[in-house]
Amino acid sequence: MMAKLGPYLRRWETFLLALLVGVMATNALAAPGYLGLQNQSNLLELSLERAIVALAMAFVIISAEIDLSVASVMGLSAVIMGVLWQAGLPIELAVIVAIISGAACGLFNGFWVAVVGLPSLAVTLAGLIGFRGLAYFLVEGEFITGLPDHFKALAQQDLVGPIPASVFLYAIFIVIAVVLLHATGFGRYVYAVGNSKAAATYSGVRVVRVKLAVFTMSGIVAAIGGLIIASRFGAVRGGTAEGFELEIITMVLLGGVSIFGGSGTMIGVILATLLVLNLRNGMDLATISGNTQLGVVGLLLIFSVLLPNLGSRFRGRYRARQARSAQAAVSNLE
Repeated sequence: MMAKLGPYLRRWETFLLALLVGVMATNALAAPGYLGLQNQSNLLELSLERAIVALAMAFVIISAEIDLSVASVMGLSAVIMGVLWQAGLPIELAVIVAIISGAACGLFNGFWVAVVGLPSLAVTLAGLIGFRGLAYFLVEGEFITGLPDHFKALAQQDLVGPIPASVFLYAIFIVIAVVLLHATGFGRYVYAVGNSKAAATYSGVRVVRVKLAVFTMSGIVAAIGGLIIASRFGAVRGGTAEGFELEIITMVLLGGVSIFGGSGTMIGVILATLLVLNLRNGMDLATISGNTQLGVVGLLLIFSVLLPNLGSRFRGRYRARQARSAQAAVSNLE
């Protein structure tokens, strides 16, 4: 029985699940109402946009790239929606234009990375600064408030019990992301490109198209995330979603997605997202300051990069030692 369970017990996702259960149990002991549906719904609702964007970020990192500009795209898309609505455009059309703007930002990043061949770290860092600067320029440091009630209802109005529509939207995104990554040819191409760009090219994978697709997807989902923030607060400003990229990347890497690309699962990303959200909720209950919480997230980011790589090195050394032992045994028999 244990032999059959062994491979599952050694999986990173199992470790994350154990950590999640431990954090939730600790929080439940500290606050009796913690496990209630109302609190769990609030916990997810307050960070929903980051959880959604993390799903798209997983595709980018598995393809061996990075997108540091997602939070700036979130802010810019929300600002574009607000500015257009304020200028008299119906909110529905403003939302569509905002999502198209997010796609354009992602495609812009993808062009420089996939077509021109520049490092995604440099390209998206420039995007982080440029897109944020454009967002501040469009609103000139002011808030856009008074958004329509039916738009704010997406994240503010409960749909079923204490659960707003945005939480169900996250569930839909989870299903799409899991199916797309693990049950389609596109998902296999993303893994192939992340494992080896050269090998993927020789295998007939259109690497440029795959990378353009993952960056465009990242931009679209970031735009949707920005709109969810605007709906929740009922207002937009140039600094919307500022600094969110750290937590989003942490969720993905903590989920077991390799920073070098080519490996990771969407289930791991979802578990890591829930772990980060519950951990932050527990720190809120313990009245730990926001700066300290940010430091904890930073430590989690370091932990999520170092531990899997150290594990891979130890496994490699162990296998090499086993191979040498087996070879020595065969030599002795001869």
